[in-house]
Amino acid sequence: MRQLTLYTTLGCHLCEQLEAELSRIGTDNIVLERVEIADSNALIERYGTRIPVLADEQGDELERGFERDRLAAWLDIRGLLAFVDESPQPMDERPVGARRVNGRRFLG
Repeated sequence: MRQLTLYTTLGCHLCEQLEAELSRIGTDNIVLERVEIADSNALIERYGTRIPVLADEQGDELERGFERDRLAAWLDIRGLLAFVDESPQPMDERPVGARRVNGRRFLG
């Protein structure tokens, strides 16, 4: 299992979008640790305007990981890319179905 860290905060829709993309295109051996930046002034100062930020085990960070191409390239370099669906994902279309990944429910 490979651990990735997501710096996030409650109600961050871009963070939710990144998690959905990660569950869609990432391998099954990813363990995602969510770090709430609101719990620390230092984290707010560092990540407050940058979230969502995804970090690997070495501390290499990805900003704007909710963009599919950026996330796919970042995961591919780390051997964590399982699948990339080239079809566009309309933002206003509601996903159908749900699945659980690491105890969290993802739609789509």
